[in-house]
Amino acid sequence: MAQTILVLDFGSQYTQVIARRIREQSVYSQVLPHNSSLNAIKAANPVGIILSGGPASVLSKGAPLPHKQIFSLGVPILGICYGLQLMGKLLGGEVKKCERREYGRSELIITKAGKLFNGLPKSLTVWNSHGDAIVKIPKGFQGIACTENSQFSAIEDSKRKFFGLQFHPEVEHSQLGVEVIKNFLFSICKCKADWDMGDFIETSVERIRQQVGSKRVILGLSGGVDSSVAAALIDRAIGKQLTSIFVDNGLLRQNERNEVIKLFNDHIPGKLRVAKAGKLFLTKLKGVSDPERKRKIIGKTFIDVFDQEVKSLGDVDFLAQGTLYPDVIESVPIGGNPAALIKSHHNVGGLPDKMKLKLLEPLRELFKDEVRLLGKKLGLPDNVINRHPFPGPGLGVRVIGDLTNKRLNILRQADAIFIQELRNSGWYAKLWQAFCVFLPIRSVGVMGDERTYENVICLRAVTSSDAMTADWAKLPDALLRKVSSRIINEVKGANRVAYDISSKPPSTIEWE
Repeated sequence: MAQTILVLDFGSQYTQVIARRIREQSVYSQVLPHNSSLNAIKAANPVGIILSGGPASVLSKGAPLPHKQIFSLGVPILGICYGLQLMGKLLGGEVKKCERREYGRSELIITKAGKLFNGLPKSLTVWNSHGDAIVKIPKGFQGIACTENSQFSAIEDSKRKFFGLQFHPEVEHSQLGVEVIKNFLFSICKCKADWDMGDFIETSVERIRQQVGSKRVILGLSGGVDSSVAAALIDRAIGKQLTSIFVDNGLLRQNERNEVIKLFNDHIPGKLRVAKAGKLFLTKLKGVSDPERKRKIIGKTFIDVFDQEVKSLGDVDFLAQGTLYPDVIESVPIGGNPAALIKSHHNVGGLPDKMKLKLLEPLRELFKDEVRLLGKKLGLPDNVINRHPFPGPGLGVRVIGDLTNKRLNILRQADAIFIQELRNSGWYAKLWQAFCVFLPIRSVGVMGDERTYENVICLRAVTSSDAMTADWAKLPDALLRKVSSRIINEVKGANRVAYDISSKPPSTIEWE
């Protein structure tokens, strides 16, 4: 078994980013709820423990706490943000509410390098997000770094190997944050870098077999990287017990159904069923313009269609989905764990309260780039692995406002042109995601000597590493000019093209 760094989750939207940063160093990480039993923690046999950040205050009644004996396990512990404050309070220090909340970038002054900051400059730009701060450190600790707003922005007890950081080293905004994490892993926890995606496959296969047993599984296949990798992984685990179902919901891209069938037949073993349900979806969505209602309707109808397929298949117990971690953390209510609600996702928020099938989501702890690595290990072709993400609700959330066949067809044609030109220019592979959005407004135009009054198409293209943050892509003028010209000239019903130059945050990648 690979060495394990255990991450206890106290509700931070960055918890899985911490786990991901660890895995990037070829060290296995496991996330457990903050209130996990001592037996569960011991069972993970961690060589180190990280206490995540979180939205709560350690000063609040009912603040989330770990098992009180974790500090007696004899393993190094790193507290981040809330984890630092928690460590300070539980071990005898004092925490107070800040006079001024520290949010965003600040300058960290390192007063003692020690093992945690070994090899780093004396000053770093780091990312903070906290309203409380330690004002008195516990016995045995010393301050090793500070910011303008926090006297103890980093603390250590070198004897017990306890460390705390007020800032978030896991996020991209923190300068050399990964180096801080590496110091904790290799200098303090003595990790061996003995884990890779092959280990994830072995662990997941065993987990799937234990969870499913001799039962049957159906999987919603979209043809994208997530569902394709999930299908390949589950097939490796249980073979003929899996039936993949592709639902044509009427909200697909151009020629997508035929492409998915060919992809599956060529590269993914097992059974495939195609459910042609476009008419049903569009009937249910008629007159619905609110994006959250769309998602809920699409999610519920998706499950209803699956229920019909189950009846024709006989006994089926599990519904498998390609849910990823960004889907999960953007869908959890504010009072829950691990993050505040941003929007519901088709694979998460769209599920009814009383579902007839149990869920099997083998990728829900992974980010997109990790899924692509997994797909490569499973032998899937590059054109599948590198395909841009496509939302579960499909074009239903890329047509702003009411859904009609006419609007969907306009969007399909425009989107196909955009993607084709991105591929031709070599830009497709450089982008995280690119697509068109149909805007429910009409504008005046002139074609030849005639006045037109048609629809607006907006182009969206972003760069990102994990979809948690994203920047709009600075596509060449010549490329944008060509795409615009082709859409306006070739797509009947569109006479204006715009380009979205919004980043995430504050915007999301998708419009709805």
